Amino acid sequence: MLAAQNARYGDSPARERNLAHLAEGAAAVVTGQQVGLFLGPLFTTYKTATAIVLARRLSKERGRPVVPVFWLQTEDHDLAEIATCDIAPSRGAALRVDLPVSGEHVSVAHRTLPGEIASRLSELEAALAHLPHANEHLGRLRRHYRPGATWGEAFAGVLAELFAEEGLVLLDPRDPRFAPLSAPVHRRAVEEAIPIAEALRRMPPVVHVREASPLSFYHPDGPEGPRYRLVRVEGGFVEAGGGRVHTDEEIFTALDERPMCFSTSALLRPVLQDTWLSTTAYVAGPAEAQYFAQLPPLYAAFGREMPRVVPRARMRLLEAKTRKTLGELRLSAQDVSASEEETLARAFAAAGEAAGADELRTRLLHDFTRSLDELSPTLRAAGEGMDRAIEKTRGTVEHAVARLTEHYAKAARHRDHDRVDRVKRLVEWLVPHGKPQERVFGISYFAARHGERAFLEKVLEAADGASDRTVDLSL
Repeated sequence: MLAAQNARYGDSPARERNLAHLAEGAAAVVTGQQVGLFLGPLFTTYKTATAIVLARRLSKERGRPVVPVFWLQTEDHDLAEIATCDIAPSRGAALRVDLPVSGEHVSVAHRTLPGEIASRLSELEAALAHLPHANEHLGRLRRHYRPGATWGEAFAGVLAELFAEEGLVLLDPRDPRFAPLSAPVHRRAVEEAIPIAEALRRMPPVVHVREASPLSFYHPDGPEGPRYRLVRVEGGFVEAGGGRVHTDEEIFTALDERPMCFSTSALLRPVLQDTWLSTTAYVAGPAEAQYFAQLPPLYAAFGREMPRVVPRARMRLLEAKTRKTLGELRLSAQDVSASEEETLARAFAAAGEAAGADELRTRLLHDFTRSLDELSPTLRAAGEGMDRAIEKTRGTVEHAVARLTEHYAKAARHRDHDRVDRVKRLVEWLVPHGKPQERVFGISYFAARHGERAFLEKVLEAADGASDRTVDLSL
């Protein structure tokens, strides 16, 4: 069944070999992500690259194949979270591309791309057409992101082609052929809902766990209908947010006869993944790594051993123009913060210009502090309470002088309009919308400018040597 799924993604001898290895019982390094528009943020690419290089390393260390597998999180229903993609600045301004969102609580596996996808691709083309490798990348996107294609199909098609040389295997759990294989996991999640919930609620509450609620979602109106969490009540389960009550008999009959009417939650997904695959390691983002710490009781309830959780590589992309600007401002990439004002202050200090404000503060306070110290004995002699009044006055003046000199420093920083503009562009590039670059920008600008394969090879190389810190990757 997995081979049939992957046959949709075109020819890849490396993928065929990896599928054969899995059939022979090979271990897997797994990662996964929601199927975002145009592959979503850059960290999706970084997670994939980390899984690939880790599988290579383990294969070499163990002397037997270890296969990279990407789990397509198509069971999720939060379409609004994946329907937006930000494109890095090409001609001065970033571009946000988004698609209309309608309907609620339906797994994205059953949602298709609307007709508006054609106009969004045209917007992308208008922004990137001048770049040397735009035609190749845009052509690939157009082949897969087309009206009527499902979100999962489009995402998987592009990702599989990009990593065909690495033999990346993709797995879409929302496949009718897989549904009977998921039923035993959902059955245990339902039957043991109360003790599982109690055990999880004793762990650090990274992901909220409802009391007496199975970790499975139920689709009462069919696989393509809305999905609901269930809460145990006498004689059955009530839909959380839906209100209908379903008897035990209805739920267990559905598990036997309509297993596609069940899907996993964020906490149950890893258990299903590790029931189907011999997972030796899971490559996780920072938030995922935190909620994996909540999962030991769940794995114990299913009689499974948890895989090793490996953090994905974190990267910051620096093009020549960015490196040049950093050098001119005497800043490192780490010096650039989400606050333009803070970054500008660092550039001001790096240029040695902050000393003027410090000198001004010292001069303003010098005579006042000296006079206050000299007159303090006379002031204290006036009676009780003068000590407090003296110190209060000292603090008030020091605070006022500090505000005055900071206002002066800010005005001085903004006097150099060229430096202000360069800092603004650095912040937009490295910390767009106040977030790390990898959590905002998608792959499209970088693929169109540097070439898909050239860009991916740099990412793979950087992921192979990545530590637990953010890697500055020069392009």
